Amino acid sequence: MTQPITDAGERTRTFTWSDPLATATAVRDLPGLDAIRMVAAGELPPPPIAELLGMSITHVDRGHVVFALEPAEWMYNPIGSVHGGVAATILDSSLGCAVHTTLDAGVGYATSDLQVRYVRALSSTSGRVLAESRVVHSGRRLATAEGRLFGEADGTLFAHASTSCLILG
Repeated sequence: MTQPITDAGERTRTFTWSDPLATATAVRDLPGLDAIRMVAAGELPPPPIAELLGMSITHVDRGHVVFALEPAEWMYNPIGSVHGGVAATILDSSLGCAVHTTLDAGVGYATSDLQVRYVRALSSTSGRVLAESRVVHSGRRLATAEGRLFGEADGTLFAHASTSCLILG
């Protein structure tokens, strides 16, 4: 018989974010490379999902973006590791922003598919991880990119992914 949990060790977490429409409006009128560089530099507020997960952009070049994240206990799933959706989210963000850096002002994108391959579990002891993504193809209607999620300290691979993005506008 399973023993009931007597001390759940309740924890709390709060965060704040900026109006996402203000950033979206500003980004719409900028070349993609400039927009992502401005978010990375703190000149434009990051999207709420970045604030929620504690993601930051550490590197931006045309077709190449690196995101960072510190896995934490509050990201855990019921089996005691960081939920796979966290890895998918940072990879999706990094891949999409890499594509965004190749777009002209007034041109947007939407992820049409994302394939994540998990190699090992993340935990609160994994240390800071980096999601590094590069554009493979950037056409008029479709762009593709590939990315890796790995430990900053030792290069341990946690997941890798690929995406296709529809180009809008």
